[in-house]
Amino acid sequence: MIKIPSFYASTMETVSKLVEISKLLRYYILTSTTEAGSGHPTSALSAVELMATLFFGGYLKYNIQDPDFINNDKIIFSKGHASPLYYALWAAAKAIDPSELMNLRKFTSNLEGHPTSNFKYTDVATGSLGQGLSAGVGFALNAKYLDNSSYKTYVLLGDGELSEGSVWEAANIASKYKLNNLIAFVDCNRLEQATETILEWDIDAYKARFESFGWYVITIEDGHNVQNVITAFEQVKNSQDKPVCIIAKTIKGKGIKMIEDKLEWHGKALKREELENAMHDLGKVNFNLDCKIEEPEHLKELDNTAGNFNWTDYKSDELVATRKAYGQALVALAEKYPNLIAMDCGVQNSTYSETFQKKYPNRFFDMYIAEQNMVSAALGLSKMNKIPFISTFAAFFTRAFDQIRMSQYSDSNIKFVGSHAGISIGEDGPSQMALEDIAMFRSVPDCAILYPSDAVSMERAVYLAAEHRGNVYIRSTRMDTPILYSSENAFKLGASKIIKESVYDSITVVGAGVTLHEALKAYDVLKDKNIFIRVVDLFSVKPIDYNTLSKCIRETKAILVVEDHYAEGGIAEAIRSELTNVKTKIFSLNVGKTPRSGKPSELLDYEEISSKFIVEKVKEIINSF
Repeated sequence: MIKIPSFYASTMETVSKLVEISKLLRYYILTSTTEAGSGHPTSALSAVELMATLFFGGYLKYNIQDPDFINNDKIIFSKGHASPLYYALWAAAKAIDPSELMNLRKFTSNLEGHPTSNFKYTDVATGSLGQGLSAGVGFALNAKYLDNSSYKTYVLLGDGELSEGSVWEAANIASKYKLNNLIAFVDCNRLEQATETILEWDIDAYKARFESFGWYVITIEDGHNVQNVITAFEQVKNSQDKPVCIIAKTIKGKGIKMIEDKLEWHGKALKREELENAMHDLGKVNFNLDCKIEEPEHLKELDNTAGNFNWTDYKSDELVATRKAYGQALVALAEKYPNLIAMDCGVQNSTYSETFQKKYPNRFFDMYIAEQNMVSAALGLSKMNKIPFISTFAAFFTRAFDQIRMSQYSDSNIKFVGSHAGISIGEDGPSQMALEDIAMFRSVPDCAILYPSDAVSMERAVYLAAEHRGNVYIRSTRMDTPILYSSENAFKLGASKIIKESVYDSITVVGAGVTLHEALKAYDVLKDKNIFIRVVDLFSVKPIDYNTLSKCIRETKAILVVEDHYAEGGIAEAIRSELTNVKTKIFSLNVGKTPRSGKPSELLDYEEISSKFIVEKVKEIINSF
């Protein structure tokens, strides 16, 4: 057990100053939330001394004139509802004018109810609990293993959010990678929104849990005693190669008697008459304090000059799974994008990201079987100008959907690559089959979706994803498929490819991935019967190719969409939503039965999306005219 010495060489002047700053912060928290008429003042009040000491005790290193400076320390309020404290800290530092606090939660203000990237000092958006520590892992990985930077990452956690499994995913991986530049604070105030926390004030139990994950843990019996907090901060340097967790016993609503340690005050602002009484508890506030944040060390920025690359030379008679082409594409593009990195959740020998891992081991992070943590860690890396390509079985991204949807509020730049999509994976069965992934990523604003159908288009998809600023989802296929394109073929976001076309085409068949190959088989069968269909490789699911599809509508009688995905939220729905003003009928074949194990060909027939059923459906549509 770590024993905190009773006194360190901090002057009484420093302690006195931090006590006065803490009083000022409480004033800002109370007045801003009362003015807003909402917010979480009690959750903010409990962490005041912890954060005042971090910001103004000489520990935080930050250039407030340049929030984007690469060697600024990172501050993440994982308990995002404590945002009144977060904004108060920056106001005390004169990074923003204190008067702006009176606009808290207003539509015209960037001081939102939970921090977002609209506020320039926010590293990552928070508010959905349990994600901040994972984002911190990403920042810490970048500093230690990629940029060789001296910045530290500080994460404020609430004790209630320690029930979230993603916190322990982050704790596990932080220890694995010896992230001694990651410092977490647990504000142990014992109260959640509606009830007490599981462990309440048992800080020794929390300590044991973090220690079991390999962390260096410091406990503070009174998290409102500034001298005790300083003493804890001085212990951080003893962590050696371990991440650090400071667990402080605190009181929710500290400083205001009527709301201290009261359950019913979570998420409630004081009324104006209650605020007047609270000010008596607070006492005289000094508004002329020198709240200075220390400057960070100035480091030379890394050289990210783009190098050369060559497209892979795939032979026309090869059979190559797009998942295999993904790994090769990462290697091919690695020199052009020196800030490209890859991450995987322990299935890199199936997603083929191991191809990149073997070639560039220093730019690859195995995140083990913890998809939620991988997504948020990738967010942290993307905020440090890295281009993270993160891969796993597409089905497993669904468990990280909260992290995926939250990433957009941080202006993220993550490339998600989901392999083993659809029923065509075969014998592994339904638990491994991604049949909801397109719907999920379609629902994320500004997230592009690419669905390559051969090795060449996969390589182009990876290139386009790296070039694109923003989130991208790439769907890959397990089974080997023929090469459809040559190196001369150009691809772009929002564009599709017409594979087969003639003036005799009666119906347009749209496919992607494995169903495109089934459509091409159907084309050959129908051609022998003197029935011509136009075959379109959708490639870009989002944004969708309105121009090509409109052309097909004008020149053929109907569109038949064939997809290895459930109907809800899939490709057919994407096309219908884009072509709302057209009268041409849009038919679809999709996965409609509960899948089971079997050979890919058996499953394609079972779900009626194989070439056989495409032929039958085309005939049925023609006969209906």
